[in-house]
Amino acid sequence: MNLRILPCLLLFALIAACGSELPATKSGAPAPAFTLERLDGASVRFPEQYQGQVVVLRFWADWCPYCHSEMQALEPVYRQYRDRGLVILAVNVMQPLETVQKFVQEIGISYETLLDRQGEVMRRYQVMGLPMTYIIDRQGIVRARIIGESTPEVFTQAISSLL
Repeated sequence: MNLRILPCLLLFALIAACGSELPATKSGAPAPAFTLERLDGASVRFPEQYQGQVVVLRFWADWCPYCHSEMQALEPVYRQYRDRGLVILAVNVMQPLETVQKFVQEIGISYETLLDRQGEVMRRYQVMGLPMTYIIDRQGIVRARIIGESTPEVFTQAISSLL
């Protein structure tokens, strides 16, 4: 068995085992609340700490073949729109702190990185594969979901009407 696909298989098995008891996160519905840890150890409470901002939740892992380039490509978009209320929360799915820190340092992103150590938030948002992105408006309502890799152009189009 190819060892690169093993994390994917484990992720899908975890989702299959837990997904049936969770309500679907759909466009037009309030985004599920959560508390996660940042890389510096501080807790982040969503949506309380981000009221009035457009929040992008990006679920990722370092073994994801598309996450590296996409996360780098979104950095200029984030820098362009952060003063208009854009927040990107890069939610790492079930990886050790050291792995996450090394990856974030290598790709040089400035947006916040959160640790979903047990995959609880991933399950709550019914993430079926990586990367997956949720775009949440200033009122905390899910407005879009991007499954798989995205381009800066698609990303910008998805957020522009909300800013």
